[in-house]
Amino acid sequence: MTMDSRRHDIDALRFLVFSLLIVYHTALLYMDGWNFHMHSSYATDALNMPLVFLNRWRMEIVFLISGVSCAMMTQASRGAFLWRRTKRLLLPLLFGMAVIIPVQPYCEGVSKGLVEPGYGQFLLHYFGGYAWPAGAFDGWQYGFTWNHLWYLVYLLLYIVVLVALQPLLERMKPYFQRLRGWRLLVLPALPALAATVFLKMRYPETHAVVHDWYAHAMYFTLFVYGWWLGNDMGLWAELARLRWHTLWLGLGAFAVYMAFDQIYSENLLTWASFGSWPMRNLYMWLAICAILGWSHTLLNKPFAWLPWARQAVFPWYILHQSAIIVLAYWLVPLKLGPVVEPLLILAGTVATCWLGTSLLISKVNWLRPCFGLPARPGRKLAAETSLAAN
Repeated sequence: MTMDSRRHDIDALRFLVFSLLIVYHTALLYMDGWNFHMHSSYATDALNMPLVFLNRWRMEIVFLISGVSCAMMTQASRGAFLWRRTKRLLLPLLFGMAVIIPVQPYCEGVSKGLVEPGYGQFLLHYFGGYAWPAGAFDGWQYGFTWNHLWYLVYLLLYIVVLVALQPLLERMKPYFQRLRGWRLLVLPALPALAATVFLKMRYPETHAVVHDWYAHAMYFTLFVYGWWLGNDMGLWAELARLRWHTLWLGLGAFAVYMAFDQIYSENLLTWASFGSWPMRNLYMWLAICAILGWSHTLLNKPFAWLPWARQAVFPWYILHQSAIIVLAYWLVPLKLGPVVEPLLILAGTVATCWLGTSLLISKVNWLRPCFGLPARPGRKLAAETSLAAN
């Protein structure tokens, strides 16, 4: 993608959505009953509705943006495109799993009392195929984990499938690109509804790749939607035109969905499922349409902070969860209070990502590719860096 053809709204939205992960993952520390690697003693139900509000579309829009970015890239051939994407994504995944991620299962295991303190000894066991106690950390069954880097694994997989199915998907693209009005706001939610009905309870989301059929059905569908959306300016103009409609309809769909959610647990099949499941997926798609429409209207400008954001987003994504968990590991036992503790964890995570990227990653040439940045430092190249286009 050249500088002249950059979509500033996609660059800005990518950074904002990935930045939201820092707030979201910090909030998970304070949610009992939600699956996360550590929990604070200051858990509260007050965060439940805001987190559900975000959770129903946050990863779906990440994969859609990744699909948009893939569509905007110049592709000499399918093979060349696949090779470029593999080179850009695989090294950060492997480096992250080997260097950045291990501190997360260590802190999780020690906090549960299932791993002996001592990070050096832990690493010897971790890389030596040690049989961990049941439940020591997410992924204990396999002896290792990729934790939040599962996104890179799934993105690589979807790019491979996209390349393999590209001729078929090209023939299907015009049907999606002709959607207008209510059809654009309803029909794309139907495959997600089908995935919920037929797969969600049988294959709950695990991020373990195998047997994760519900997650694959949802995320690959949104990835393909993004690829179809791509540079089709007619669809982008329609999303911008409908932005007020999608905003209010999305809020209404969320209210109805939450009303059903008060009646039953959505992991059980009851009469309320027939109301909750459609509203869940309608809300997801309307929220994404609203975000895309408003971002295209408000964010498609060459903001001064965008060159920095394009360079920062990938390293921040790789670093942020390890920073959150390490800070929680240190601060939660101190019981600093329900306000000071989360503020310190959030501020410390931002500072770690900011300083780690600005003072180290962006300046050390061999480290740059390990965090998804070009190996050649420089202002122009930094401005051309983006996460989901990788």
